[in-house]
Amino acid sequence: MRWQRGGRSEDLIDQRGAPAGGRGGGGIPVGKLGIGGIVIVGLLSVILGKNLFVGGGGPGGPVDDAAEEEQVEFVSSILDDNQALWGSELGRQTGKPYRKAKLVLFRDGVDSACGFAESAVGPFYCPPDEKVFLDLSFFRALGKKLGAPGDFAQAYVIAHEIGHHVQNVLGTDEEMRSLQSGKSKADQNKLSVRLELQADCYAGVWAHSTKKRDLLEKGDVEEAIGAAIAVGDDQLQKMGGGHVNPEKWTHGSSAMRKRWFSRGLETGDVKSCDTFGAADL
Repeated sequence: MRWQRGGRSEDLIDQRGAPAGGRGGGGIPVGKLGIGGIVIVGLLSVILGKNLFVGGGGPGGPVDDAAEEEQVEFVSSILDDNQALWGSELGRQTGKPYRKAKLVLFRDGVDSACGFAESAVGPFYCPPDEKVFLDLSFFRALGKKLGAPGDFAQAYVIAHEIGHHVQNVLGTDEEMRSLQSGKSKADQNKLSVRLELQADCYAGVWAHSTKKRDLLEKGDVEEAIGAAIAVGDDQLQKMGGGHVNPEKWTHGSSAMRKRWFSRGLETGDVKSCDTFGAADL
């Protein structure tokens, strides 16, 4: 992807040098984290080669801040580009004005209004905070462990999390939580899948804008689709050594994630991302 180094976003909060949080890196109370944030902790424990239920370093190990600065600037650039797109398009397409999110960089573990999380839960969005939380070690795991390298694969991850913020701004997240109330776990999971696929589609809407502005390079779209496939629930279940069980899906299969990201990419239209009204995902 074509981008220019230009410092840090004013919406970026760097907490990489801070302590791991109130629990001291001692575990993951997954029940408190936002439904859009968890990527099947037990499976990632196997895939990333780390016991996530005890303390320790992130999945990529310790790194030097100076060596990460270019990546920090890349994250800042993608964050600002996403928010610029939604700042202009959300009001135009939906009549609802966009308000900016913050992105928090952390290392090992972090406290949020959604609870404490270790790095290997993956990037997540916390609606009460209106913040995206990201440990950069996830990008190394995405490329080396999950087989989805490339800068646009990383951009897709950020755009997906900002997609959750768009849902929060539109009230979709709150509506879905209300729908989940009193339902079985399997039915709650089905609603969660629709929320996640919509965030994938919103990531595609942003990617559509980069294509129109000629920011994409050869292979970028394939990188993003590769990332969407890599984090499909069925793919993670297979990598974790288990059988594929759709009732436990919370994010959707690889095919679903590819389909909905591609829909946003092709149309650039928020209305095309109505996963809750779709009969077939």
